[in-house]
Amino acid sequence: MRLAGRMERLGTESAFEVLAKAKALEARGREIVHLEIGEPDFDTPEHVLAAAQQALDKGYTHYVPAPGIPELRTAVADFLERTGRLHTTPDRVLVTPGAKPIMFFTIMALCEEGDEVLYPDPGFPMYASIASFAGATPVPVPLREENGFVIDPEELESLITERSKLLILNSPHNPCGSASTPEQLEAIAELANRHDLVVLTDEVYWALRYDGDHHSVLDVDGMAERTILLDGWSKTFAMTGWRLGFGVFPPALVEPITRLVINSVSCTSAFSQHAAIAALEGPWDDVDRMLEAFRERRDVIVSGLNDVPGVSCVEPGGAFYAFPNITELGLSAADLADRLLEEVGVACLPGTSFGAYGEGHLRFSYANSVDNIRRALSAFENLAIS
Repeated sequence: MRLAGRMERLGTESAFEVLAKAKALEARGREIVHLEIGEPDFDTPEHVLAAAQQALDKGYTHYVPAPGIPELRTAVADFLERTGRLHTTPDRVLVTPGAKPIMFFTIMALCEEGDEVLYPDPGFPMYASIASFAGATPVPVPLREENGFVIDPEELESLITERSKLLILNSPHNPCGSASTPEQLEAIAELANRHDLVVLTDEVYWALRYDGDHHSVLDVDGMAERTILLDGWSKTFAMTGWRLGFGVFPPALVEPITRLVINSVSCTSAFSQHAAIAALEGPWDDVDRMLEAFRERRDVIVSGLNDVPGVSCVEPGGAFYAFPNITELGLSAADLADRLLEEVGVACLPGTSFGAYGEGHLRFSYANSVDNIRRALSAFENLAIS
């Protein structure tokens, strides 16, 4: 069976491939420390589970409006206002099964052959994959360690051409854990306005920040008219398996994106949307506890990585990833990641899973217990000095 040519342009997400390899080793009796998959290791809060059960009991098991139920769209707008992130209206909010559709639908609606999509590298691999699948040209914007793994506006400007259509931002950042600054975002906003770029700002880790306030390009006056906000429930509320995401769109994009929802998934499951409301409107204690646990784990893993001979690690400001520099060990990122898994039972990802500029780094997800993180660090150090 011959596949369509576009399938050759569609990539994958390496975390799931490494997870499968690690699970296969476990099935053969190996002990593996899982630091590869990017999801909180906490349970969904009880009040969210209760809301889902109540919705099921009430018969919320049928089709609902494609953009999302009105109560949830309103709850999202209220939540963004209440948390100081964005003043918007419910009619600009679209709910999707997971946040990835917001990426997919945005790129499919805006970009075609000849257009260029600027995206961070290292960065979430779906950015380049979806852009290429749509027929556009992905243009990596390097995130350099000497710049704190954030976009340098001057370097970004050098990559903008008359074909540039969409700029993707991500903060707090996967895989580097870096966070944008107001000054950097002001400069990026000026470039977007001057070059008429649409911006997709991926802020799924917004609540998982350790040092100060969250900063967004949407903080800059006027940027809401050319910016799509991507967010969801997976990371903030430990709801990865619920598949719940949302986007806030400029008015001109709401109807086209709604058509893409109708043509692909019809709608997001009814009962889960009622659970999503409970998450947004309910107590914040579980989120605070999760953040404090991640803060402790961050401190443990960063300190431990910096103690490994030949390894250095910048302290991440958000998310739950460490991105150590391993160039002094003399191995490629892919080779070292393979050896960590095969020889000492530590599952992680090579930096090159997130783009060519990730070479010389590994990504460790510290969404695991402190004890397991210490086990992984000990195993890594033993491998490094052997």
